[in-house]
Amino acid sequence: MKSYLSLIKFSHTVFALPFALLGFFLATLETGKGFSWQLLVLVVLCMVFARSAAMAFNRYLDRDIDGKNPRTATREIPAGVISARAALFFVIANSLLFIATTWFINFLCFALSPVALLIILGYSYTKRFTYLCHFVLGLGLALAPVGAYLAVSGRFDLIPVLYAAAVLLWVSGFDIIYALQDEDFDKSLQLRSVPVKLGRKNALLLSSVLHIICALLIVTAGYLLMQQYPVFGWLHWLATIVFIAMLYYQHRLVKPNDLSRVNMAFATTNGVASVVFGALTILDMYI
Repeated sequence: MKSYLSLIKFSHTVFALPFALLGFFLATLETGKGFSWQLLVLVVLCMVFARSAAMAFNRYLDRDIDGKNPRTATREIPAGVISARAALFFVIANSLLFIATTWFINFLCFALSPVALLIILGYSYTKRFTYLCHFVLGLGLALAPVGAYLAVSGRFDLIPVLYAAAVLLWVSGFDIIYALQDEDFDKSLQLRSVPVKLGRKNALLLSSVLHIICALLIVTAGYLLMQQYPVFGWLHWLATIVFIAMLYYQHRLVKPNDLSRVNMAFATTNGVASVVFGALTILDMYI
């Protein structure tokens, strides 16, 4: 179990899960439906199954690449801790569990589940042919707030779409920072990434621009929330300030000539940003 949790980097679930929960509670507020533990559990299970399938498939597909990269050679499949066959079975099982779980939510989520899987599994191929791979990853995580909103309401709405767009740019931006570590290795295997295409300095500049636009979208969504739902107040704006501060801080940690704190910028700051933003915004609904 420990090996499989490591395979899928389960701790990184904190990036998208708070936004999924935010979409869930927003839909509960919007529709006036009573809180349902059953539906919440189904939404969380969908997140876990989908993300587990996506991460395990990425590790399965990249097993030969990971084995050649000193930074990733100790990952479970190249290290022989988990066999490639077992990892592929794990992917299939989680994909089927994801689809089955959506059936118990509503027909729209069930009908869209193959599309979601196509995006989150398809990401693993993208660095082989496009420099836009970071944005495909961002799109995969951006499904979280919209998918959770659909689970409750059965329809699309502007605010969760704005949050989804913010997540897309946020994730794309920090994935570009993470990819700086493998710039030379990716070049040697002709893999695609923004750092390979633009170089470190310009890649960091693009990441900054993406995060600035992300911050603007978060503020815009907050403004619309205040107009539509008077229940939102200072806690939500405190959450927004913390989120934007974490975006700023991660760009202070990483420099073109100093990548020693990339992991802190990638994992710690973004984990704090997501958890604090989601928790305080949801709490604000009830206060």
